[in-house]
Amino acid sequence: MATATRRSAIRRSVGRRRRWTAALGSLALVAGAASLAAPANAMAAASAPVDFATHCVPPPIAGIPPIDGTTTAEITVDNAAPKVGDTVTVTYTVTKPAASNPVDLALPADIMTPSGKVALGGAQAGSVTVTGPKKNPPVPGKGAFPPFSMTGTFKVTAPGSITLSPGDYNIHTSYIMELDTPCTVTNPPAPVSQTVVATDVPGANERTIQLATASGKPGDQVTVTGAKFTPLADITVVGRAGAAETADRMTLKADATGGFTARLKANDKATTGIVAYEGSAWSAEKGAGPAAYTVVDDTPLPGNSQKLNASVAAGTLSMSQAGDTVEMSAVDFGKGGAATGDLKKVTVKDFRGGPAGWSLTGKVTDFTGPGGKIDAGRLGWTPACTTKQGSPSTCAAGSAGPVGSAGATLASTPNGALTGGEFTVDAKVSLDVPAYTAPGAYSAVLTLTLT
Repeated sequence: MATATRRSAIRRSVGRRRRWTAALGSLALVAGAASLAAPANAMAAASAPVDFATHCVPPPIAGIPPIDGTTTAEITVDNAAPKVGDTVTVTYTVTKPAASNPVDLALPADIMTPSGKVALGGAQAGSVTVTGPKKNPPVPGKGAFPPFSMTGTFKVTAPGSITLSPGDYNIHTSYIMELDTPCTVTNPPAPVSQTVVATDVPGANERTIQLATASGKPGDQVTVTGAKFTPLADITVVGRAGAAETADRMTLKADATGGFTARLKANDKATTGIVAYEGSAWSAEKGAGPAAYTVVDDTPLPGNSQKLNASVAAGTLSMSQAGDTVEMSAVDFGKGGAATGDLKKVTVKDFRGGPAGWSLTGKVTDFTGPGGKIDAGRLGWTPACTTKQGSPSTCAAGSAGPVGSAGATLASTPNGALTGGEFTVDAKVSLDVPAYTAPGAYSAVLTLTLT
């Protein structure tokens, strides 16, 4: 890891002992840090110490050549079986530095501040930034350098086995001078020290349909395109009038990718929307839609009359929020309890003018802070939803209860013959904080999704 080294001018009058002491401080950090990288040719078991070669470059002012040595480190996680969307806390620990204090001069406590990277591989590529506290015990003359740890987090984005390996790092020392010692893995990537196995969140329905046109005369064919259905599944495409199905119906089979293209002949003047689902009966878990469609009335006009045509343009489904930060009340160490607050108000505008309702859901990450984490499942909410007068739909608040990383419904409106309107959504939120959670600030991210 290439880290800029801060250089300070040294006057010639500085005593030789002081300059030698500063150099020893830099050397101590190099040797301790040397237990943080790894050779690329060994595959380690999950959560196992690994040995690897490290190349560390002391600050030029130290007058010490680069140090190449074999060191030992171990990577651990707080959750080895996460779900996609979970946040995993990673701890990168130097368990056995490569060198010890080479002289009789003791080094003081709390001069080392480590930072670095953990390399991700397998199902998810990338890296995790980790940092450690400025804390180390005194190192006696000729004594061994102490272990140290760094922590960070990453969000799981893909299912499968994700490997974690030690990466490059830097040691900052605040001893007489502010100095940096960058260290790199000699033969990257380093050996795998930890493996986590991520799984998909069950129950998510990603099936979608799109129509080539929103209206047509009786007997016209409307092209319906579907995606993310079960490959080779039997698909029913049918018209809707509110919650009831109309006489416009056809069946076909999805292709090997889960997609399909249907040309549905729409005759029933009651049809206001079209849905598609797997099998012979509607299921919200295996269906998509309704997508708005109108069968235009083409009844012949009586004599001496004129037909007047006007149109209303369909809009979009959107949401906005009144802010992005919720300040929750504090709780006392040793007592714990509920940290409470109010979700920033969300305004939903449904100007599509079709038969489809909407659903607003939320899911939250773990709360992280100086004491580690507070599980996402400890956050609960009591939702509320109001409907603007005159809106065709009426929104319903979600159930009170935990939010968690799997998510929960904040508010929704049902499908109908004609849906739409404006709605205001909010919630009382409460975090159940364990009694002996370490003092400090904890934060999480709540993600809202409107579908």
